[in-house]
Amino acid sequence: MFTSAVLASAALAPAFMGPGMHGGGFVWLFLLVPLFFLALFAVLFATVGRRWRRAAWASGRFGGGLPGHRAEATLAERFAQGDIDEVEYRARLEVLRANNPTPPYPGH
Repeated sequence: MFTSAVLASAALAPAFMGPGMHGGGFVWLFLLVPLFFLALFAVLFATVGRRWRRAAWASGRFGGGLPGHRAEATLAERFAQGDIDEVEYRARLEVLRANNPTPPYPGH
């Protein structure tokens, strides 16, 4: 779609040129303006996405949180893999939560 818009603008460029215009600038304008906005959106997306990922990592959603949350995640992994049974999982989870001074995950 972008290619067809560029080709159409290049085909219409001579119709917009007045006397004394030599034809090179208008075509480049139609090529560079969309490229400028694509680059602008790419930079904005990369910047905002990077900040969002850093904030998510720092808040603990991706493993960078508090030690108690990491311990619960490790315990849950071991239970899911079958290393420990449900009784042992619940007992260890109760010990972890009793000794963890921070509140549990939001929404859990």
